Amino acid sequence: MNVMGIIFTNDATMGELTNKRTMASLPFGGRYRQVDFALSNLSCAGVRHVGIISRYNYQSLMNHIGDGEEWGLELEEGGLEFLTPYAMTTTHTYRGKLESLNNAWDFLEYGADDELVVMIDSAILSNVDLTDVLNKHVASGKDVTVVTKAGIANGEKKLDLALKLDENGEVTDMVVDYVADKDYVASMDIFVLNKAWLMKSVKEMIARDKFHMDRDLVMGGWQRGVVSVNVYQFDGVAMFNESVEEYFNNSLSLIKKDVRKDIFNGNHPVYTKVRDRVPTYYGEGCEVENCVIADGCILEGEVEESVLFRQVTVGKGAEVENCVIMNDAVIGEGAELKYAILDKNVTVTPGAKLIGTKKNPIIVKRGETV
Repeated sequence: MNVMGIIFTNDATMGELTNKRTMASLPFGGRYRQVDFALSNLSCAGVRHVGIISRYNYQSLMNHIGDGEEWGLELEEGGLEFLTPYAMTTTHTYRGKLESLNNAWDFLEYGADDELVVMIDSAILSNVDLTDVLNKHVASGKDVTVVTKAGIANGEKKLDLALKLDENGEVTDMVVDYVADKDYVASMDIFVLNKAWLMKSVKEMIARDKFHMDRDLVMGGWQRGVVSVNVYQFDGVAMFNESVEEYFNNSLSLIKKDVRKDIFNGNHPVYTKVRDRVPTYYGEGCEVENCVIADGCILEGEVEESVLFRQVTVGKGAEVENCVIMNDAVIGEGAELKYAILDKNVTVTPGAKLIGTKKNPIIVKRGETV
């Protein structure tokens, strides 16, 4: 079967971390960007016709993906397309995913041979077998398949879409933008739909001034009895990076071997832009315990329970604990960092102290000296 993929870059703000980049281009896990997970999931399922919808701050994303070679999506006929506002029919503020799809109509029409569409977001990271999802969708015979994760709904987190299921896995209730109880499963913002049906539905929804995928098409259609919904229950690791706290905690969870093994499943690799660097240098007096460390680093201090991206320097006598340190950061001698997120090219002066908390990590924006 021929399948089209559409990735939404999710422009929701996450403070200093996303004021100049989309959620899709947010660095994660030492060497990746969040979009790498969506692209890799599609690539591993053999999806070669992919559109990336982004509204603004997408230059960093385009620089990272380039021609899509690392994911087997070279920019050629049937390959990868960036659906920026300049390539769409209009540039006004979007009110929802359905309107974004309507503005990307030429892309939808172009893939005449595509039978199915996989829509996937960049704020929720997973290593999901989309081939299995596609097969289960076809077997269900239903209009929409929603990929869900149990254990996310907890009576505290507000969810875009949550569903309650009976013992047979059939939907009995849906809520949107709601703090659902733990007996609901959370949508992972991955949807599979028949392309012809989706295009027809988009036109009908827009004509009725309806713009939201979750509220108007999925829940609204299900409530009216005109949309049938299949649920694919994912049992692997799903990281909802929808707040600074979640991003920080999910980053540090990669320290756990079982989490790394799941999210970087060897049967479905996570691809990223290749950057050849020298191996990390561990100085004679350095102490490193329980960390994820990329290549090209120079470590001469103490680093514990942290994630270090490429080419990070930790000076002698410096102490780094429970931190996420992005590319090319320099931490001076004798500095002390706990519960901090350092964006790219940050310099921490010798002897400086940055102490945050697990719920409120300190963020140092890109290029700053502190």
